[in-house]
Amino acid sequence: MTIALPDFLSQLFSNPPLLITVILILGVIFVNGWTDAPNAIATCVSTRSMSPRAAILMAAVFNFLGVLFMTMISATVAETIYNMVDFGGDTHQALVALCAAMFAIVVWAVAAWYFGIPTSESHALIAGLSGAAIAMHGGLAGINGGEWVKVLYGLALSTVLGFALGWAAVKLTGFICRGMDRRRTAGFFQGAQIASGAAMAFMHGAQDGQKFMGVFMLGVFLANGQATTGDTSFTLPLWLMILCSVTMAVGTSIGGYRIIKAVGMDMVKLEKYQGFAADMAAAGCLLISTLTGLPVSTTHTKTTAIMGVGAAKRLSSVNWGVVREMVMTWVLTFPGCGLIGFLMAKLFIAVF
Repeated sequence: MTIALPDFLSQLFSNPPLLITVILILGVIFVNGWTDAPNAIATCVSTRSMSPRAAILMAAVFNFLGVLFMTMISATVAETIYNMVDFGGDTHQALVALCAAMFAIVVWAVAAWYFGIPTSESHALIAGLSGAAIAMHGGLAGINGGEWVKVLYGLALSTVLGFALGWAAVKLTGFICRGMDRRRTAGFFQGAQIASGAAMAFMHGAQDGQKFMGVFMLGVFLANGQATTGDTSFTLPLWLMILCSVTMAVGTSIGGYRIIKAVGMDMVKLEKYQGFAADMAAAGCLLISTLTGLPVSTTHTKTTAIMGVGAAKRLSSVNWGVVREMVMTWVLTFPGCGLIGFLMAKLFIAVF
């Protein structure tokens, strides 16, 4: 299944439920750019390899390239999100529940941004959708366990592999450059830091772009009266990739600096070679996750990679107070955003 741009535009203004759904989903993508995308470029800015404005522009370009090229290779992350929940056969109620889930995600993400905590929009998305599906079915019948378990695999992979790759990458970099004059390598690592930041932005687009496009397609099909089956394949159109990438980039340009400061400056003080190692480790972990169809949190992956880099020097290099705040936010995201999604779905269904 897919939808062409002329068909989409002709339906958009003649189908009010579709219009409302699209606005809410674009709002969630905007918030993702606001709170998640800055993680991709946080180390570039914190090591002074790039100015915030240049880094945000780079993130916008490589987010789009990641969405475009990785989706051509494999769209399994989008399909995992699409098939994770089954809102049932009543497409009107299903669409209302989906809108409630999107509203819950925006509320949760804005609250986290206000406090400067880099919450995971991926986890919020999964929790909000799951809470809304549970509200519709009055139980777990709307949860596709075979797809949902991939979230747990991704959570474990991003934590262990992100930390391990960060630790190994900075150790290997230090070993290779152990006899070199640090002042002479500064220019090289500044360029390498920019290149690794671009790779991280590319993989952020590949992971998070696919997740939200999967939800977008879910909303479009529900608005057109097509019930989800929990086992559906579709083709992501180019116009949707462009729309999601641009919306994400605008969000990054407006709200990115607060999250850049929390991830790239407050948690660990990084030199350029350390920032390079953290970005390459996180990008490598995201590549593995995307190719295997596991939906992982780019925030989680990047943060654990930075922790691995800091711990490679000494454990005291990591500001564990900031880490503790982030971990608490991750722990609370699933029950917190899931509960908001559940309550909003109940409320929206009763009202609409």
